[in-house]
Amino acid sequence: MIPFANTWPYDIVMKDIYVAECPFCHSPNVLLPLKIHELTSIREGKKKLLVFPCCHNKLTLVDTDRDYLLADTAIRNH
Repeated sequence: MIPFANTWPYDIVMKDIYVAECPFCHSPNVLLPLKIHELTSIREGKKKLLVFPCCHNKLTLVDTDRDYLLADTAIRNH
């Protein structure tokens, strides 16, 4: 079972990946430095270090689905 506290929703808009709000600094509409093909490799088991461009906080992504990024640590408590 995936812990909900470790997930964060994302959207794909014209091949760009966005989050509606940064979980750390709460900046709106953050463009993530991820490509769509990287989402597939993360889903297949490859870990990815994600650095948010707005505040430079880091997360290690361990899985994805169509709506959520899954990190190795709790995101929703920040």
